[in-house]
Amino acid sequence: MTGGLSGDDLARLAFLVLLLVVVGGAMLFELSGRGGRALRALVLWAVLIAALAMGHDWWQTRTAPRQQVLEDGARIEIPLGRGGHFHLEALLNGTPVDFMVDTGATSVALSRDDAQAIGLDLDRLNFSGVAVTANGRVATAPVTIGEFVIGDAVDRDVRAVVIDSDLPDSLLGMSYLRRFARVSFEGDLLILER
Repeated sequence: MTGGLSGDDLARLAFLVLLLVVVGGAMLFELSGRGGRALRALVLWAVLIAALAMGHDWWQTRTAPRQQVLEDGARIEIPLGRGGHFHLEALLNGTPVDFMVDTGATSVALSRDDAQAIGLDLDRLNFSGVAVTANGRVATAPVTIGEFVIGDAVDRDVRAVVIDSDLPDSLLGMSYLRRFARVSFEGDLLILER
C-alpha cells in the first residue's frame, strides 16, 4: 500500500462514519423514549449486526496474511488473499506498493497513484501504448522502475507500464514473473522461486 488511503480504505472509512451516525442516531432514538419498543429493538439489532459485519471485514483486511520471503529471497510464498487473488508487497524505489499477481497480464502495470507514489511524474509520461483489459482498451506509458525489491531479492531497471485508467491495484504480470525459475501453486499458496 502507498502512504495515502486507497479507494477501499476510503470506502471503509465512509462506511464507518455512516455506521457511527446510525449508531449515534439509534442511541438518541433509544434514549429519547420515542418509538415503539419492538421498533427500537429491531433498529438496535440491525445496528449491532452491521457493526459486527464491518468489524469482521476490517479485521480480515488488517490481519490478511502477507508473503513470506524464505531462503535468502530465493523463495517467496504468497497466500491466497482477499477476493481470491494473490497480493504481494514490493518496494519500488523505496516505496511500498501492493500488487495483485496477474498471470494474464503481459507486464508490470502500475496504477497512476502507485506510479506517482514511487516518484514518476505523470505529466511527463507519454501514454502512446495500448493495453487490452477486461474493461476495454486503455492507454499505457512505458516506464523503468529503478529498484524493485521483494524481501532480499533486488532487481534494477525493471520495465513496466503505467495504466491511464482508474486501475485500483497495480498488477505484477508475466514480464516480472519470468524472472523466477519456478512459479507454482501449493494449495492456497503461490510459490515464486529463483
